[in-house]
Amino acid sequence: MIKATIEQIAKFTGGTMNSRAADMKSNVIKGVSIDTRTIEENNLFIPFKGEHADGHRFIDMAFSKGAGVTLSEQPPEESRYPVIHVTDGQKALQDIAEAYLNIVNPAVIAVTGSNGKTTTKDMLECVLNKKYKVQKTPGNFNNEIGMPLTVLQLDEDTEISILEMGMDKVGDINFLSRMAKPDIAVITSVGESHIEMLGSRENIAGAKYEIVDYLKDDGTFIYSKDYPLLDAIVKQDTAYEIKTAGLLEVNDYTIGKVMEDDNGTHFTFKDVQFDIPQLGIHNALNASLAVLAGEKLGVSLEEARENLADLEVTSMRMERIAHPNGTLIVNDAYNASKASMISAVDTVGRMHHTDKILVLADILELGDYKQELHEDVAHFINEETYQFTKIYTFGGGAKYIHDALTMEDKEHTSSIEELKNKVQKHFNEDTVILLKGSRGMAVERVIDDI
Repeated sequence: MIKATIEQIAKFTGGTMNSRAADMKSNVIKGVSIDTRTIEENNLFIPFKGEHADGHRFIDMAFSKGAGVTLSEQPPEESRYPVIHVTDGQKALQDIAEAYLNIVNPAVIAVTGSNGKTTTKDMLECVLNKKYKVQKTPGNFNNEIGMPLTVLQLDEDTEISILEMGMDKVGDINFLSRMAKPDIAVITSVGESHIEMLGSRENIAGAKYEIVDYLKDDGTFIYSKDYPLLDAIVKQDTAYEIKTAGLLEVNDYTIGKVMEDDNGTHFTFKDVQFDIPQLGIHNALNASLAVLAGEKLGVSLEEARENLADLEVTSMRMERIAHPNGTLIVNDAYNASKASMISAVDTVGRMHHTDKILVLADILELGDYKQELHEDVAHFINEETYQFTKIYTFGGGAKYIHDALTMEDKEHTSSIEELKNKVQKHFNEDTVILLKGSRGMAVERVIDDI
């Protein structure tokens, strides 16, 4: 984590030290906190002014818990505490992170996408961490506050920083790219996530493409031509290198011979057989993008193959949970889009279990596209030949799936308790159960206490 003197922090932010801070300017702070509940000894405390709360009210508490210095947007005044006055606490956090990233100077891999960015981040770490000291974005710390906090957690000897970049609107990725100045930029996918805010899939593709805005001239951009809306706007005449991978032959490198079983997904890439313990054709694509990034950093295909065989990804991403009675639960309940829901349904549909149960909850943040995109999921199921034993839906959006399904073995539920009781009756040998929905639906509650 960051270690810097109070004077250095003032210089990073362009802030003004009060007399107490000036007296202590050589004191070293270790780490940064924006929350007094998690503050540690000698942390820099950064209070934010929000719509409903003002972090400045907690400065006393921060020092009672061991803070070494605080920033403050309030007018400079004498205080028994060391204070650095800044005009904007959030910008100050970002300025400190940008300065610290330059000090550590790791190779930066930036990752974004409508789906798969967290899994790809985990795959990148897996490919690289036996050769380098790697640190990655924890959880979903991927916005204008979370990413700077991630950077400030880097150890000084970090060789590679993997930074996940999320967005809500046009310009968000541009801002994060400017802060990170990546050596490698990866776009995993372009789907319907954030369509409520961005209005169209074309706008989503353009917003994701902002990741290359500050890509270094000697860097590499990695994406898949499987997403034509993205491919249509990619500029091919660039200083940086471009590499593509995917299922379609228009890519530089094609994924082939994809098979899935209870042990995971198996595929060939660049004439090498890969076996990953995660389900889903989309994860073969995510892994291939990670392999290309690894190659740019000196990891051979054979090394990548061996590393990915031991892959562990963040929970609730096509997570396989084996129940003692023989039921396999595929927990993909961390988030959802139309594309990721269809992919998960497709994966389970092709599995060889006797009974296949789908539990589908709402895809959120779709705005005016809510009915259309939920019905698209139902149309996919209707058009395929998969035999599902039962499909349960939960939530107002998922009701559109239920209503558009042509199969008889379907049921819409009104509460998690009702859903839990119905689903757990299917816990039998040779049964697979898919849990899929947006984070706000928390459909994983269905398997609480199993």
